[in-house]
Amino acid sequence: MSLVLDPAAQDLLFREARTANTFTDEPVTEEQVRAIYDLVKYGPTAFNQTPLRVTLVRSPEARERLVRHMAEGNRPKTATAPLVAILSADNEFHEELPALFPAFPAAKDAFFAERPVRERSAALNSALQAAYFIVGVRAAGLAAGPMTGFDFEGVRKEFLDDDHTPLMVVNIGRPGPDASYPRSPRLAYEDVITTV
Repeated sequence: MSLVLDPAAQDLLFREARTANTFTDEPVTEEQVRAIYDLVKYGPTAFNQTPLRVTLVRSPEARERLVRHMAEGNRPKTATAPLVAILSADNEFHEELPALFPAFPAAKDAFFAERPVRERSAALNSALQAAYFIVGVRAAGLAAGPMTGFDFEGVRKEFLDDDHTPLMVVNIGRPGPDASYPRSPRLAYEDVITTV
């Protein structure tokens, strides 16, 4: 076998895992979210920067405020998911680099003194972290429903600040009946991999 990871774990994380559109009403606990983060925080990023920020939307009032900013087709999903997370990029991530990248504490000023550079780096590295987060949700035996169909500026103003850029909204929970659409095709190895 070419992969070290157990086939059941491969199925849980990739082959059988699906984007969920409906969920059961089983709650997602704080302990589950902590376990997810404690796993995915080890995903690699450039300079060990960790620009991803996660805002958990738990209260009914906050959920109602968020649903107003979702695209119409995403509103019912977000209104009924056991837990919703807003994933965003912290464009001021560089302030933590001296502690997070002690091998080169000067990276903060040497590479990230200018805001446009930080925004580009935060966008890329928080997207990597968001992908790890989704895999972590799957590792917890839960399903994720990541969405970008929402008013980004509205969500930023409602829940974040000028230093944070929304990436996606992720509904989280145990998948409900008919939670997923039929799996769409994927590109073949030959269509993606080139050897030079």
